[in-house]
Amino acid sequence: MTESSTYLDETANAYDSIATVYAGMARDDLETPSLDRAWIAAFADQVRAADAPGPVAELGCGPGPVTALLRDLGLDAFGVDLSPTMIGLAREAYPEIRFEVGSMDALDVPDAALSGIVSWYSVIHTPPRELPPYFKEFRRLLAPGGHLLLAFFESEGAPVTPFDHKVTTAYRWPVDGLAELAAKSGFTEVGRMLREPREGERFRRGHLLMRREEEDQEGKKAGQCPHTR
Repeated sequence: MTESSTYLDETANAYDSIATVYAGMARDDLETPSLDRAWIAAFADQVRAADAPGPVAELGCGPGPVTALLRDLGLDAFGVDLSPTMIGLAREAYPEIRFEVGSMDALDVPDAALSGIVSWYSVIHTPPRELPPYFKEFRRLLAPGGHLLLAFFESEGAPVTPFDHKVTTAYRWPVDGLAELAAKSGFTEVGRMLREPREGERFRRGHLLMRREEEDQEGKKAGQCPHTR
């Protein structure tokens, strides 16, 4: 068994075991005006501004509240999660929305089929060296100009740092480091937001809004005649 399949299985099993408790937790940060809700709304605005916006996927959707919010903001949203139990709870809570079991690093979705992707604290359990393929898959899935919204635990000046997440091991990322990693896979930063921990929270929260580049630089060079500008 590879390291990648091991941590994916461990993550799915860990969330399966606490799914009912997790789904019952309050989501006041999404249900009432907040910086988190505002950032999701800003992402939705960017997607809707496209000439012909297509579907949006929340990857690592858990029991579905963010996917439901995206739907309420006018997007054609669906959710994907590793945990079958989480997907079952999401389908029960939001039967009008499509939810599927799957891994965000290898989705059965055509190239450039999505206008947006939300990864709301869903890459936090990925070992750092395993994360680049996720960004490559996000880029494959997004249409040129499509948007990616990332939410994560920020490391507050430290390098990537593992911590004892309540479910399974997770990682805190420096916002510059995560933005640089996404840029290497063809994303341009649109904006960022850092939020200090509220009562009951341990760590600063990071948010990055990225856009898939219209065309990668190598493609431009390959298609350009050397004697023209």
